[in-house]
Amino acid sequence: MLKIEAVVRPERTSTVLEALTAAGVKGYSYWNITGKGQQEGVEVFTGRGGHLSHRVALPKTMIMTVIPDGMKDAVISSIVESARTGEEGAIGDGKIFVSQIEGATRVSTGEMGESTVM
Repeated sequence: MLKIEAVVRPERTSTVLEALTAAGVKGYSYWNITGKGQQEGVEVFTGRGGHLSHRVALPKTMIMTVIPDGMKDAVISSIVESARTGEEGAIGDGKIFVSQIEGATRVSTGEMGESTVM
């Protein structure tokens, strides 16, 4: 099993979740986060006087799912295609992290293994 964690722009969250469902993902979690990556922040106007300030950490959404190994390529492709802004993409579109999962247990039944995520 693999854990896929995707950090995406908040405005792309619904699109990515729809793409995951279309790719066969049965469950996921997501939450709003704030962080800094390659983009190094943005310049924003604040206050009534239009004061320009630098915001280093930006709002993002973290989406996490656990999948069978065989779904890896389809899930990653669906995230990339749905999270990318524009044809070429842009800095700040996000990152995808893949980790090996040793095991999983369904709390309600005690069932263990890959069937708990499908």
